[in-house]
Parts: sequence; structure tokens; C-alpha cells
Amino acid sequence: MLPVALLLASSLQSQTPAPAPRPAAPPPPAAVRAPAPPAPPSLPADAPAAERAAAAAERAAIAAERAAEASARLAEAIERLAEVTARAPIAPPPPPAAPAAEAAAAAAPVKPSVWDVSVGLSLISLTGNASTLTVSGLASALRKTENWIYSVKAFGAYGRSRPPQVEGEVESLSQVVALNAGVELRGDRRFTQEISGYLLAGVDTDHIKSVEARPYGEAGASIFWFDTKRDEKASVREAVLRTDFAFRYARETRFQYYPERVDLPDVDLGGPRFGVLFRYGVSKDITFQEEAEILVSVISDSRVLFSSQTQVMANLTDALALGVGFLVKSDSAPPPGKVSTDTALSFNLTVAL
Repeated sequence: MLPVALLLASSLQSQTPAPAPRPAAPPPPAAVRAPAPPAPPSLPADAPAAERAAAAAERAAIAAERAAEASARLAEAIERLAEVTARAPIAPPPPPAAPAAEAAAAAAPVKPSVWDVSVGLSLISLTGNASTLTVSGLASALRKTENWIYSVKAFGAYGRSRPPQVEGEVESLSQVVALNAGVELRGDRRFTQEISGYLLAGVDTDHIKSVEARPYGEAGASIFWFDTKRDEKASVREAVLRTDFAFRYARETRFQYYPERVDLPDVDLGGPRFGVLFRYGVSKDITFQEEAEILVSVISDSRVLFSSQTQVMANLTDALALGVGFLVKSDSAPPPGKVSTDTALSFNLTVAL
């Protein structure tokens, strides 16, 4: 009898239709989600085989329903993970740290441009049968940036001399033989590395030449034909060639100080000016420099002023140099009673600050 009941239960279970799949829908919140259906009560052992088969089929349907719900929740979790990944992609790992040398170079501040300052002094002193004292000095400062060049120049000289005398006679009075000074400011605006425009202003005086004051202003352009800096490692010598083309105006106030004090009429100067600066490193420690200019005045009376200064500098140390210079100044129309050309040979000691 038992085998027949088992066969009947198996037949009934095979004929029981499988539950239809439910449409996929997001599960309700956990707070309102319906509890899982309770499992059917177990039947007594002496229940008919048909009832036990039906109960087994119901339990199988409940298990299939729970499996479908678990699959839906898993699909929802995968969909949410995909949305989060799309909104916030995973950042790539950071690149390796730069080498210490590159980091230090990047962090190092750019060195600002500084002024190159030099001061020169010369002294001549004679005592005894004759007495002479002459002091002259010059100073210059230069600063270069990417777009500008600034320069300042100043000079001055003072000298007194007493002629020779015979012992026992009245001592002769000393006389002033040199009294001049001047200062000049210049600013260049670089358009390229070779061409620049500049403005210049200055004033000078020379009591021996009866020039009380001569203020002037100038505007022009410069061309650097070459500007090579000295590089000992590469065996490269310094070489600079600059030419200036400008227009200058000056007001020359005149007064005769020696031998008698006499007021003189003032004059104006104005016209084209041409200048050249050439500097070359003859060797590691010797530098040659030539600076010359010519001014042709075309207002008032025709007048030509020319000056040339030649210098040779020998470096004793990195900051100390010994130099010799020769200066020529010529004026085609000097003040009354004065000669047209002056020359000066000087030896000076220059200190670079």
C-alpha cells in the first residue's frame, strides 16, 4: 500500500504548476516590507500521503518565492553600486614623488637682479719745492632686468697747486687747477635683446672752463651689436659693442671764476648725439674699454662737442682692480679765453661692491 501512495504523491507533485515569476520591482523599504509568508504547519506522521505531498509542494513554492526575492535584492544592490561608480569614478593613484633635487629647484626662489657698483679713486700729492694735491673719483652702478637697464654715473675732481719758489722769498699762493663734477642717470627699455629706447638726464660743472652748470636731457635709441658675458668655464671673454643715436638739449650757464670773477652770457645746446661703447676682455684679468660721443649743436651758433675716454683695467682680485685712463674733451666754441681741448691721464684704483 505504501509504494502506491508514494507513486500517487509524486504524480500529483509533477502536475502541480510552478508559480508565475513576479515582475521585477524595487523592494519596498525595510520598514514597510511585508514579512515572509510563514511556513505551512507540519502534518502528523499518520496523515494521508496526498496531504503530505501537497504540503511539500507548498513549501517548494514558498522557497522558490524567497529565492526570487533574494535575486531581486541582489540585482538592486548591483544597480546601486553601478550608479555610485558612475557618479564618482575611482581616482587614479597619485604619481610618484619628484626627485629631491627637482623639488628643491622648484621650491628655490628666483634670485632678484642686483646692482653692480664700482668706485674708483686716484690721488696725486707733491710737497717740498712745489706743492700739488689732486684728487679725482668716479662711481658707477648698473642693473639689468629682463626688460630694463638702469645706470648711474658720477665723477668729480679737485686740485690745487703752488708754483716753485726760492727759499727766503714770500711764499706763493696756491691756485685751483681742477674743480669739476657731474652725475648722469639713464634708463633703457628693451624692445628686443639688441634694440632699446632710452631716456637720459644729467648735470655737470667745470669751474676751470668757466662752466657754472650744464643740465641736459636726452632721448634716443641704442643698438647692442653684441653683448657677450665672460664665462671662464667655456673660455668665453667679455665683449660689448653698443651704439647710441639720440637728440640732446642742454642749457649752459657760464661764469668765469679764474683769474677774475666775471659773469658771462649763457648759451643753449641742442642737436643729434652719437655715442659708442666698446668693452673687450683682452685676457682673464685685463679689460679694455673705449667710450666716445659727439654732439652737434644746431640751435643758436654751430658748435661741436667731442669726448673720448680710454681705459685699461687689470684685476688684482675679484673685487679690486688697477686701471689707467686717458680722457680727451674738445669744444669747438669754448667760453671766452679758454682753449678748445683738454686732456687727462689718470691712474686709479677701483673697488667693486
